[in-house]
Amino acid sequence: MELKVKYLSDKIGKEIQAPFYATDGSAGMDLAACIDNDIILKPGDRYAVPTGIAIALPSNEFVGLIIVRSSFGLKHGITLPNAVGVIDSDYRGEILVALTNISNKPYTIKMGERIAQLLILPVCLANITVCNNLPKTQRGEGGFGSTGK
Repeated sequence: MELKVKYLSDKIGKEIQAPFYATDGSAGMDLAACIDNDIILKPGDRYAVPTGIAIALPSNEFVGLIIVRSSFGLKHGITLPNAVGVIDSDYRGEILVALTNISNKPYTIKMGERIAQLLILPVCLANITVCNNLPKTQRGEGGFGSTGK
């Protein structure tokens, strides 16, 4: 699958790493903060961090998902306020990574720091059928915690 990437800043590939897969086994490519000045995320703060890139997915059969780097959440309490960012196939604007600080300490984001991962996944587009009854299952309408601990 070809992913077209447009650099929106002349810093990409020079001062700031272009998106890349850290290892052969990486599912997501690392995204870096494309900023001129440090961003200080105080506890409870939210900030949309620019990456300096835009992408073109090949069709509506693909989606880009932004997830936080696992070390950010575990070591620093930095995560995404929306859990996962969704990049639709027809979006052509700059990829921004919404970050929030859920720790009790300020965290400083530096220029070029790897802040998130971009995963490209296939999408199954549904044909919606409106109906009055749904097929029965063992679980039925059981909600949160209904299958046990």
